[in-house]
Amino acid sequence: MRKSLLMIVFAFATMSIATSCREEKTTGEKIEEGMDDVGDEIEDGADEVEDAVDDATDDN
Repeated sequence: MRKSLLMIVFAFATMSIATSCREEKTTGEKIEEGMDDVGDEIEDGADEVEDAVDDATDDN
């Protein structure tokens, strides 16, 4: 009984420490990260279009 109680207390302490070290993002940071992701996706799409145009002109 005593060992199981100690194991539960140890597990709870470990989880408490692990979750308290986590950084929380503010709403502004989340929005900025989302905008950066969208910008990256637009750049990737533009690169794909450029490659497709280059391939099409190479064929002619």
